[in-house]
Amino acid sequence: MLGEVVSETSGKRIVRRVLGTNPPTVEVSFEDSGSVLGVPCSGFGTYESVIRADGSIFGHGRGAMATADGELITWQGSGQGKFGPGGAVSYRGMLFFQTASQKLAEIAAAPGAFEYEVDAAGNTHSKVWAWK
Repeated sequence: MLGEVVSETSGKRIVRRVLGTNPPTVEVSFEDSGSVLGVPCSGFGTYESVIRADGSIFGHGRGAMATADGELITWQGSGQGKFGPGGAVSYRGMLFFQTASQKLAEIAAAPGAFEYEVDAAGNTHSKVWAWK
C-alpha cells in the first residue's frame, strides 16, 4: 500500500550522453531541490536508460540528497518510462534509500514508489511515496 509522500523535488537535466546504439542507451544526469520528509534538500543523480524495441524505456540509476545541515541520503532504483511530446519522458518505478541520519531514518524503512517527469526543455519533477 502506498503511504505518504516522502520526497518531492524539481530540477534540471544537466548532461545527456549516448552509451550505445544497439539497443539505444543513454546516460542522464540531473540536479534538483525540494524536500525529503518535510526537510529542505538538494540532490543530484545519474541514470542509464535503454530504449526497448516497443518504444518503452527501462532505466536504473543512483543519486544522493543532502539537507542544509549536512544529513545525507543516497538512493538507487529502477523504473519504466515512455516518451512524450517534444522529447519529454515520464517514468514510474521504485527507489531504495540509505542514510546514517537518525532524523531521516524513516526514509530507509520502506521502498519508495516514484513518478519522475522530464519536460521537453529538461526540467524535472519527482514525487516519491513510501510503500508500506
